[in-house]
Amino acid sequence: MAKTVFRLQKFLRRTQFLLFFLTAAYLMAGSLLLLQRTRLVIQQGSRGTSANQALLVPDGMAGVGIIDPRTLQNPRAGPRLLVGMDTLQEPALDQRHSPRWLVSRNSELRQLRRRWFHRFISDQEPMQTTGFKAMKHTAEHKGTYVGCFSEDSRERTLKGAVFYDLRKMTVSHCQEACAERAYTYAGLAYGAECYCGNMLPSAPAEPQECSSECRGEKGSRCGGVNRLSVYRVEELRAGARRRRNVIYRGCFRAPENLTDTFPASLIQPNLTVEMCSEFCSKKEFPLAVVRGQECHCGYPTGRFPLRDGADGQLCTGAHGAQGQYCRVYQTPVQDTRCTDRKFLTTKSKGFVALSSFPGAGNTWARHLIEHATGYYTGSYYFDGALYNKGFKGEKDHWRSRRTICVKTHESGKTEIEMFDSAILLIRNPYKSLMAEFNRKYAGHLGYATDRTWKSKEWPDFVNSYASWWASHVLDWLKYGKRLLIIHYEDLKQSLIPKLKEMVEFLNMTVTEDRLLCVENNRDGNFKRSGAKQKDFEPFTQEMKDLINRYILTVDEALRGRNFTGLPREYVPR
Repeated sequence: MAKTVFRLQKFLRRTQFLLFFLTAAYLMAGSLLLLQRTRLVIQQGSRGTSANQALLVPDGMAGVGIIDPRTLQNPRAGPRLLVGMDTLQEPALDQRHSPRWLVSRNSELRQLRRRWFHRFISDQEPMQTTGFKAMKHTAEHKGTYVGCFSEDSRERTLKGAVFYDLRKMTVSHCQEACAERAYTYAGLAYGAECYCGNMLPSAPAEPQECSSECRGEKGSRCGGVNRLSVYRVEELRAGARRRRNVIYRGCFRAPENLTDTFPASLIQPNLTVEMCSEFCSKKEFPLAVVRGQECHCGYPTGRFPLRDGADGQLCTGAHGAQGQYCRVYQTPVQDTRCTDRKFLTTKSKGFVALSSFPGAGNTWARHLIEHATGYYTGSYYFDGALYNKGFKGEKDHWRSRRTICVKTHESGKTEIEMFDSAILLIRNPYKSLMAEFNRKYAGHLGYATDRTWKSKEWPDFVNSYASWWASHVLDWLKYGKRLLIIHYEDLKQSLIPKLKEMVEFLNMTVTEDRLLCVENNRDGNFKRSGAKQKDFEPFTQEMKDLINRYILTVDEALRGRNFTGLPREYVPR
């Protein structure tokens, strides 16, 4: 009997092992098959649009606002494409170049870019860690811990809200940011928020109330709920000097009474710009105004908007000596009148999209809208880098209607008709393609290497994404219910008027001071530092011919819908 039981147990053990082995083999085979199929689909999708698959240019361009001189010099006979996204008038046209082909191509591109977005979001964290590594390197330089303080979020003592980092905040990171902006104290709250100031909060709290651990540094105090862990900012390294980033804003006509216009003033013999900037920084004002031996500190306001600059010679000649004009400098202190943001208290009745091709300035436009209105924007995607830096709407579901508008790069009838209205942001495709290529290979703030630009990745990228730039606009023109067209270049050139248009389109009211604050903080946290010049031309003539045909097509489509055509600078001269 015992022998029978032993044999049965041995058989069951063998059977269990065999079942486990077969299950593992089945799962491995399925995974390999899935990976192979995915790679095949991606390879097919990334082949992009060849030059002969481009949108065709109408033969007659008399009514088109943008004309490429090369096209006029070398006219090519070819079929006419009706740009209203309607049916073609010439049935003999090759169906590969018809609007139906473009719709099919859009479907391919949507699948391609969705896979790319998911892959980019999961892979982008290593790209964004350069600054974090530097923070780890200086983690031992934490300054002097002053204590835990109570803080009213509506009336903060440390008013210089510098930034949020919801995943990687450290004490040294906050301290460095405050040092660069000439502040004396760095305060951290909620484990992820950094504030700066020159005056200590007046209400001390119990040490244990600052119990939140820094998100990026275990064992460090980063405040709590309405509690600040305050550190005195100190030099990061022996002999290192704090950076005083004073920016010359220009020469302006002085208001009639400077003392009434600005809340802080100083009269100093032999006054220098450095003296005035240091004085205004300690007073926590973003503007330093110099007129002779007078120094005045304050904000841009309706009485002093900094929009109409004067000739710089007027500040140094007789007019400057008579006090009619003054020189204005921006101190390292942040203008905090528009940094507070929140979710909508009630669900929005209108579902508004902020739509653009990638690289067209969507993140910048979100920064402007959020700071102008005081409400978060949402996103069709989840970008961890944006969420970490304070775009809290990234983590909110895109259909929650708790955000004022929703970022999207999608196109196609179904995706567009979900929205009641949309702000359509358009940028020069040459600039958009380069910006998106930089982001794809170097993150939001980096630049792709010259080696990457010269590899086959770049021409493949242009072939795949140039047609997306055109089809994105064409689809929104066809299926969008209510559109506001904003050209990126116009927004840069006339920030306040264009921003007012956007805010009014969103059915929001905004104060003049808040708009002026946005203008004072116009760049945000995701502006690449300068234009990195290349010693070679990234666009070949074949690429230019392809992109220029798309530009002409989109320009005619916009004019056909009674919108302003594309700026003439879009076609390279």
